[in-house]
Amino acid sequence: MSSDSTSPHRDGEHRATPKEVGEPAPAFELPGAGEDGIDTFDLADYTEEGALILSFYPFDFSPICTQQLCGFRDAEWLAFTDNIDVVGISVDSAYSHHQFRDEYGLTFPLLTDRLASVAGQFGVRYDEWERHPAVCQRAIFAIDTSQTIRYTWWTEDGSEQPTLDDLYESIEWVA
Repeated sequence: MSSDSTSPHRDGEHRATPKEVGEPAPAFELPGAGEDGIDTFDLADYTEEGALILSFYPFDFSPICTQQLCGFRDAEWLAFTDNIDVVGISVDSAYSHHQFRDEYGLTFPLLTDRLASVAGQFGVRYDEWERHPAVCQRAIFAIDTSQTIRYTWWTEDGSEQPTLDDLYESIEWVA
């Protein structure tokens, strides 16, 4: 997919498109809601012993975002794969994430990228979306143990839903 909009990069530069397969994943540390409540989560914690799937999404409780995250919850292949973790990232607060996880039985952490700065580092930030400034675009990145991006999917159309079939078919690199 392509993008005509620009997204702020960490150094104030602008990225016209998301990070691509083969590029290093930007390091991050974000607050969020996980199994033990609200905590801080770090990319390195997830990539030490396995792969990480980052699922960026605009907002908790919106219908398409709920479908997207429940799709990960319901993916049988993820339930039987010990060395792949899933993390959701949006601009919503950790408190909203906690409620969202509880209401939908999500078993993976939801992280708070309040200003969409991490989304910007990955090149998937709307400057404005539905009258909200700085929002994460809908995107998926799979990252390996060397913190290299091995799969990407993103869209400019916030109503477009990713298919997890393509992601599943692309993860043969996970041991």
